[in-house]
Amino acid sequence: MNTESLFELLKVVREPDIQETLGDLNMISAPTKKLGRYAVDLYCYPAPEHYFDSVVDELANIATTADVRLEINQKEMTPGQVGDLEELLLEKTKQADGTSPINILSIPGSKTRVLGFSSGKGGVGKSSVTLGIASALTVLGHKVGILDADVYGFSIPKMLGVRRTPSVIGKVLIPPVSHGIRTMSVGYFVSDDTPVIWRGPMLHKALEQFLVDVYWGDLDYLCIDLPPGTGDVTLSLAEYMPKMETFVVTTPQDAAERVAQRSALAARKLKLPVRGVIENMSFFQGDDGKRYEIFGAGGGEILSKSLEVPLIGSLPIDIALRHGGDVGEPVVFSASESLVSLELLKIARAIVKMGPARIYKSELKIRQ
Repeated sequence: MNTESLFELLKVVREPDIQETLGDLNMISAPTKKLGRYAVDLYCYPAPEHYFDSVVDELANIATTADVRLEINQKEMTPGQVGDLEELLLEKTKQADGTSPINILSIPGSKTRVLGFSSGKGGVGKSSVTLGIASALTVLGHKVGILDADVYGFSIPKMLGVRRTPSVIGKVLIPPVSHGIRTMSVGYFVSDDTPVIWRGPMLHKALEQFLVDVYWGDLDYLCIDLPPGTGDVTLSLAEYMPKMETFVVTTPQDAAERVAQRSALAARKLKLPVRGVIENMSFFQGDDGKRYEIFGAGGGEILSKSLEVPLIGSLPIDIALRHGGDVGEPVVFSASESLVSLELLKIARAIVKMGPARIYKSELKIRQ
């Protein structure tokens, strides 16, 4: 094998978080050959320790398969190389007219559907539902990201099994990818035992950075885990994401249904389309096959009728769902044949089938 053929094999390896090839990102050199051995340089941007180990392993596997001896030299990018990479990423976010990078997820021409999962109160499993549906959409072959906007109660990083912080390339944040899902959360910047004590302006600025300064790439779906209620975060996202579609998460009991209705009505006041209701903790199925309605029945259906939107799914109580969140293995991947996984896939297919909302607030756009 000559150096040109080997380079063609190596340069198509994808960088794990940016999800572009090493060749397109100029992160790998052309191989050199000396005394029957090949050598390449892998240029690494500032990232958590051991982050590029998976890239090195993949390059080594390719070399082994091609039956060549390969030496991989990891080199830290020079400031100039980091600047070039930042410029390349920013170029991908520019509009067709060449204006400055903006929140590409909010512009009318964006193909990304923004799905907001809301609830009237905490404790209904909204984060688990958000992660479950994002995972199901990924299984169906879509490019998916999660924005953990539940600033005070962030949980997505742990549930997704991400144990490293986002990388920074110049002024661009690179969201970590786990199970094929890009994700951004306040949880990457504060420890689990640190309370987030922020007023409205700080929340507003943090969300702005998560949307403007983060390289989300070419997503099909961005799932947003909204905080409970109708506070500052929801108001800010309504401004930043005028095309966000809202899905209301509730549980079967009457009290939860009444509270969830408030979040739906708030979304409509903000001119955000409410697309459907998802009922969580609908029942528990024992080993005998019998279903036990622990939290009552009918809340999701009542809410869907009052809002005149479909009830698109009823999720059972499942130990596999809880366990997957605890260990960072979403249930759709770790227990694909479980009742809850099959229902999550059903909900994801329903969301795909209904298509994007046609009406959104085109007058509200991100500040440049």
